Amino acid sequence: MKKVALHTLGCKVNTYETDAMEQMLVAHGYEIVPFDKGADIYIINTCSVTNMADRKSRQMLHKAKKMNPNAVVVAAGCYVQAAPEEVMADVGVDLVVGNNKKKDLIQILENYFVEHEMENVIDIAHTNEYESLTVTKLSNHTRAYIKVQDGCNQFCSYCIIPYTRGRVRSREFLDIKTEVETLVAQGTKEFVLTGIHLSSYGVDFKDKEYGLLQLILDLSNINGVERIRLGSLEPRIVTEEFVKTLSQLDKFCPHFHLSLQSGCNETLRRMNRHYTAEEYYEKCELLRKYFVMPAITTDVIVGFPEETEEEFKITKEFLAKVQFYEMHIFKYSKRKGTRAAEMPNQVDESIKTKRSNELLALEKQMSEKYRTYFIGKEVSVLTEEKAIINGKEYMVGHTKEYVKVAIDMDLIHGMDKENLIVTGILGENLEENVYLLKEIQKDS
Repeated sequence: MKKVALHTLGCKVNTYETDAMEQMLVAHGYEIVPFDKGADIYIINTCSVTNMADRKSRQMLHKAKKMNPNAVVVAAGCYVQAAPEEVMADVGVDLVVGNNKKKDLIQILENYFVEHEMENVIDIAHTNEYESLTVTKLSNHTRAYIKVQDGCNQFCSYCIIPYTRGRVRSREFLDIKTEVETLVAQGTKEFVLTGIHLSSYGVDFKDKEYGLLQLILDLSNINGVERIRLGSLEPRIVTEEFVKTLSQLDKFCPHFHLSLQSGCNETLRRMNRHYTAEEYYEKCELLRKYFVMPAITTDVIVGFPEETEEEFKITKEFLAKVQFYEMHIFKYSKRKGTRAAEMPNQVDESIKTKRSNELLALEKQMSEKYRTYFIGKEVSVLTEEKAIINGKEYMVGHTKEYVKVAIDMDLIHGMDKENLIVTGILGENLEENVYLLKEIQKDS
């Protein structure tokens, strides 16, 4: 029995695909072991979103070969897709598996051991096939990430992903439904829909009426699904019909990660983002029209090529105007192969750091303000794991808005403590960003 160790770099989609590969390996008699010296095969599911991600991917591949020079080191995923010749020329790599080939992992390994065939990469830009991968078992039964879509058609000027993931391909509902029902039977209550460009779900279907909204509605009808949460969205999907319909679903979590990147229209134009700051703000106001204090989170890039002090100031003022729950702040990083990497007037790293620190300070203020709104309010919490806070044991989970909450173990004595949905009044802050739930009662 061959021992296999897996390691994931990058996004939730990569994590999902690694889980699926692991389950395929187990089903075919391979033994999964920790990522240390004891493996016969190392599989690194790589990331290529930035040059730094490429470097981290190479480092993990070399680390695997160093731990066991006799092992088969497999490079899989986006870095392989972005630079197949470079990866195959790496002496630390024995086998490459591109995107849309992970589903064939078992056959690829068997072929390698017989014929030592190294390359397994397709022209990802010219496939309409959604890669059939399925997760049937989770180590954590509380929350499941469900991949429903792959690829992107947006071609933002800083992004390599359309070249590594190909065009939009959507997963059929019946396939999603089967996976969700399998996980529900194991006790999973919350499902997070994820994809490379989730908002594009269904645009490649013959039935143009079937999109993300209908998928959410259909999943909400599955018995045992208690919560549905969404991954990152593009602002344009936020329409009156979309928001009004979701606001009527008890199972829907009002947590919207709306990708922004910049609050300055000139910067957005150079990024090739397909909206203005004014349009983005209208979408946020629409969410607040139908939901009480929805969690609106976002991504922001600082130091994009040609970003002036005035443009940064406009962005900062816009962020303060929107009042986000959380912001992920990224310093612009060149990505070879993108238009932005060749743009003039690249911003100095010290300026990027200064701007990033300013926005991180703003983010901390806004996040604290958002969380404290819920003190004294009744909230619903899905318990996830035990934690020791200030020397005392609690069950920790999240509200629908993804506010982190701790529950005194004595208050849920006699209940199944994990994967439990409880309601109660949110109390004081126990430690940074963790709030106490008090006066609880069992909800489900």
